[in-house]
Amino acid sequence: MKTDSLTVSDVIPASPEAVYQAWLDGKQHGAMTDTPPAKISAKVGGKFNCGGGYMWGMTLELEPSRRIVQSWRTTEFPEDAADSRLEVTLGETAGGTRITIVQTEIPSGQGERYRQGWIDYYFAPMKQYFAKR
Repeated sequence: MKTDSLTVSDVIPASPEAVYQAWLDGKQHGAMTDTPPAKISAKVGGKFNCGGGYMWGMTLELEPSRRIVQSWRTTEFPEDAADSRLEVTLGETAGGTRITIVQTEIPSGQGERYRQGWIDYYFAPMKQYFAKR
């Protein structure tokens, strides 16, 4: 089955530690994405559910303050589609943290929608959230 992939990156005005901690904390994740609080188990093998139930999956790998790898899917995935793979990397840079999202194994035809979604529903509100802190 053919799948889509995407890579998207931006600079968030916070330390890699702060972004990492917020990503893996349900209350902070909801606040930084301007959505209801997420349910996140911040350990390998732990499950998450965020975006008001729109996205869910499992944490596969963690490198504190550097990298988060998760299985990931949304309500828009076909029932028979496998989970996509989400890799979030964080690196210190001028102005804060360079966050890069690489998402693979997205159902064919959905990649561009999710690329824009990361920009609109993660990066934009994250910048506002961390700029206030």
